[in-house]
Amino acid sequence: MDSILRTSFSGRLDRLSSLIERFRVHAVLGPIDGNVQGAISSNFFVLAMPDESLKLVFLPHGGAVQEVDGISVPNAMATTLVAADIQISGAGNHLVCALPERIEISLRDAPDLANVVAPLVEEVVRPRCGGQAVFHRLCEVVVIRLLRHALETGAADVGLLAGLAHPRLAAALVAMHEAPDRTWTLEQLASVAGMSRTQFAVTFKDVVGVTPGGYLSGWRLDVARIELENGAPVKVVAKMCGFSSAASFSRAFTRQYGHAPTQERRVSA
Repeated sequence: MDSILRTSFSGRLDRLSSLIERFRVHAVLGPIDGNVQGAISSNFFVLAMPDESLKLVFLPHGGAVQEVDGISVPNAMATTLVAADIQISGAGNHLVCALPERIEISLRDAPDLANVVAPLVEEVVRPRCGGQAVFHRLCEVVVIRLLRHALETGAADVGLLAGLAHPRLAAALVAMHEAPDRTWTLEQLASVAGMSRTQFAVTFKDVVGVTPGGYLSGWRLDVARIELENGAPVKVVAKMCGFSSAASFSRAFTRQYGHAPTQERRVSA
């Protein structure tokens, strides 16, 4: 079982790549007029604070910045360098739901993030040819590093991020992400996690918030939706996502999304 688990360049379990490959980042630059007042519709900000430090604020579930470091915003003291609307779709919904309502990071404390935020700010402050394309790609990298930062700092107590941060559950989650076509049993997943069947089931529910079977079903359907949007036939997607037949897949998909898989490309168009 362990052979399916992907490792990072360091040789450690790669907890994010199988998710990153299946989500999409959509970024639209918001208006800036010297402070955040002109960027209320945005959910991603790079702010220059009064002490000249940079602050990154991300509201993955939407909303508006109201206060940063005790400074109410909009406020000219907190200058907006970048404002954008960043949406994560595809299988990224799993990660978005797992994120806290507000992520606020001083870039002094996160050099990996600061290294990619700096060129992002430069593209906005000094626009040049190809700037929009560069901005979008940099936003993708920033989102990935934000997720890594949230994972490494334990930003979530319950949910997918908490599960991926767990020293044992992470292996089972990655196994599901990497091979949704496998007929996973509770015993197999517990074995991948190095836990007893009962311990795994109880711990998974406590940490991730759903049962292992419930999470696997949701993941398979999210993967299926992406493949259908890309034009894959229903029968191929059903097999790819571990369903015993196209009929059982169609029933599960319709229950989840309210329309048949054959309609997915029409709905998503």
